[in-house]
Amino acid sequence: MRAAYLDAFSGLSGDMIVGALLDCGLEIAVLERELRKLDVAGYRIRREARSRSGIQATKFVVDIDAHDHSHAHTHRPFRDIRKLIRDSDLGSRVCELSLQVFVRLAEAEGKVHGVEPDDVEFHEVGAIDSIVDVVGACWAIDALGIDELVVSPLPLGSGVIQSAHGPLPVPGPATAELLRGFVVRVGDGEGELVTPTGAAIVSALARPGAMPVGFVVERVGYGAGDRELADRPNLLRVLVGERASAIGIDSLLLIETNLDDLNPELYDHVMERLFAAGARDVFFAPIHMKKNRPAVLLSVLADPERRDALTEILFDETSTLGVRVAPVERLRVERELREVETRYGRVRVKIGKDPGGHVNVAPEYEDCKRLAVEAGVALKRIYQEATAAALAGEKGPA
Repeated sequence: MRAAYLDAFSGLSGDMIVGALLDCGLEIAVLERELRKLDVAGYRIRREARSRSGIQATKFVVDIDAHDHSHAHTHRPFRDIRKLIRDSDLGSRVCELSLQVFVRLAEAEGKVHGVEPDDVEFHEVGAIDSIVDVVGACWAIDALGIDELVVSPLPLGSGVIQSAHGPLPVPGPATAELLRGFVVRVGDGEGELVTPTGAAIVSALARPGAMPVGFVVERVGYGAGDRELADRPNLLRVLVGERASAIGIDSLLLIETNLDDLNPELYDHVMERLFAAGARDVFFAPIHMKKNRPAVLLSVLADPERRDALTEILFDETSTLGVRVAPVERLRVERELREVETRYGRVRVKIGKDPGGHVNVAPEYEDCKRLAVEAGVALKRIYQEATAAALAGEKGPA
């Protein structure tokens, strides 16, 4: 699988994403030819070499034709942009990815301004920039053969920016809406470091997390932003390569708290409530705290959107005064659940295959226990028969 990692230590924008991907060896002349397949006029694109802290980077520039009055003082609604992309001769994957980005952008803008996504309007100059940046980024992702896009934690900047609607806090409301579920650093940096277009691209096409496991870097590109930043180079770094492992990855949150004064009889109830609220896993581990006090570490694995509901349960049901939350990646082999026949009855088993092709079989405990009680045989015998039946099914008929 071909993957790309967006190392956004200075944030990102649509033009920085395009610049970084172009810097990985793509020709702007080819991008220009592809963009002509869109019925959009009044602009031209170019690339410039920029240096930030001694690092050479590509600046992607969209020049709007100030003398083209056909686009002056007009707005382009999202429904028109959607039709524009669908009616173009762009490749099917580029069209699909571009529409995913604009749908997310229109949904976020619509929610912020209280209008339906189809009715969201982009100022014409902004619309041209957005179309070129979004389609350009999607074309570059397709041209580089990228199947998976991962983005680092995002610094959001600080301060106030001016917009067509008046002064807005940083990050802008649409940007904040787009980055639900992503790891961010509020107040890190000055000014706007993540733009709505950049946020829309990662919101639709990327997942938050660390560099993919087993990632072999083949290309490195740098995209330059417009401003000179005082505390860091205004660059977006992208690393493109192959993932050597076929292991799947889930981006989760690890929610933890130390408990040294909770009645252990309550642990079961707490666990049940957490699972009922959508936790992926819940487990307790013995630990020793300061002054060598014995305690229990309660850990919860969950999808990012479950954080608030799960932390509320921890505060409500336990004696904790605080919890720790950190992003983690769970590596997993592909698995399936199937039923196998034993002489004592049917048993559900989980079957997983690691990247080397080795098979792991795990019979369902409750099924095995029920059959053992009904047949009056040892539980381990049910496990052995279910495992043997599952492995025989993997080998197939002789």
